[in-house]
Amino acid sequence: MKHYRLYLLVFSSILLSNSFAQTPDKMDWWKDAKFGMFMHWGLYSQTAGYWEGRIAKGNEHFMIHEKISLEEYGNIANDFNPVNYNPEQWVLTAKQAGMKYIIITSKHHDGFAMFNSPSNNYNIVERTPYGKDPMKALVEACHKHNMKFGFYYSLGRDWEDPDVATNWPHKGGRSNLVDYPDEDKKVFNHYFERKVKPQIKELLTQYGKIDVIWFDTPELISPDESKQLRELILNIQPHCIINSRIKHGFGDYEVKEQKISEYLEVKPWEACITMGKNWGYIEYDTIYKSSELMTRQLLEIVSKGGNLLLNNGPTAKGEITELAQKRLKQIGDWIQKNSEGIYGSKPWKVQGEYLDGVKKQVHNVNLSEEEKAMKDNAYDATSKVIFPEVRFTTNKGAIFAYVCSVKENSVQIKTFSTKSKIKIKSVTRLDNSEKVVWKQTKTGLHLDIPEHSKNDIPITGFKIEVTQNLE
Repeated sequence: MKHYRLYLLVFSSILLSNSFAQTPDKMDWWKDAKFGMFMHWGLYSQTAGYWEGRIAKGNEHFMIHEKISLEEYGNIANDFNPVNYNPEQWVLTAKQAGMKYIIITSKHHDGFAMFNSPSNNYNIVERTPYGKDPMKALVEACHKHNMKFGFYYSLGRDWEDPDVATNWPHKGGRSNLVDYPDEDKKVFNHYFERKVKPQIKELLTQYGKIDVIWFDTPELISPDESKQLRELILNIQPHCIINSRIKHGFGDYEVKEQKISEYLEVKPWEACITMGKNWGYIEYDTIYKSSELMTRQLLEIVSKGGNLLLNNGPTAKGEITELAQKRLKQIGDWIQKNSEGIYGSKPWKVQGEYLDGVKKQVHNVNLSEEEKAMKDNAYDATSKVIFPEVRFTTNKGAIFAYVCSVKENSVQIKTFSTKSKIKIKSVTRLDNSEKVVWKQTKTGLHLDIPEHSKNDIPITGFKIEVTQNLE
């Protein structure tokens, strides 16, 4: 009987431990997703980078850099009417690009809510001729097409509220000093209780399931306020993921803006990167990164354990620009054929390899004083250099090697030399079922590389099966 009871105890413990092990974590989908769409859309989209007939200072942050009063800036809302807004088309554009989630600005630094906000009438429903809540239709379209959805919310910068002081790059450096010049009179907690809490509650109760709350610029929020904010969110939607910009260690993942981690990151992280130079729609910003470069950036980020949140700024009429659509389609066409080593993958023990003759690339950015002053809205520290390299991931026991930007018809991947003691069983191409010519020698794995057409992204994905699980 004692043995029987001991057996039941052990068996019950195993069942209990297995049930815990199989319980999905709320971060699982996010870790598997790898690729999302960031969208900056607001009153600044209406001016498209101009003010008073000239190019504005500060792009989508021009209210501060041009020292415009709240009343004058708010008048932009009188003309904001996104008559061509088609949320389902937005979602399908993201989905066809291979993206798994969308994050959009519910309220940017200007303090203007792009949603129905009963607690504050400075919003799109109350102030614009459009008179509707675009977020409602966008969330519904995401739910319809199985696209995860999140709200961006500017936390520590709000140029509509009288109690928001800032301390970057110096005291009052990102504050509305035109309408509210005395920084010492401002009490963040007044703004926090009056505007932040009610609006976050609105975002989490008016639209059904929300997967991510993406905070920006926490500035002067206190540890206790960050804690309260996290509790507020999770009490309403316990599954909701929160980024690190809630501040004070209360986020679920780290954010890197306009840069890519140099090395493998163990903790969850995300790089938010622009397609062009700006976050919001700027009419003259017409030089976007190439589809090849952005795909390389995605692979580099995934190989280092991160996600890419790729930004585009819709127009005031509610359109994703033709250039953005073209780039996203090219990326999506490539991902459709090469996704096995991306979604659900993990970093391998080697993240990348520079191919023969290529030295480590270093991206140095020398900024002028004016550029430093605008660093938070017009600064991109990602490398724009394209060179031959390989990016590695692993998924379900296989290793994936993405050979990037090679002009020759063959490569040698030194990571897989016989000296590595990695015994290769098979090599297949991801984009078709053609037989791969390969040979493993003491100098590396020799692979034939297909010729790419002019419209192709010149990155070839290979699935490498080995005789042992090397994850």
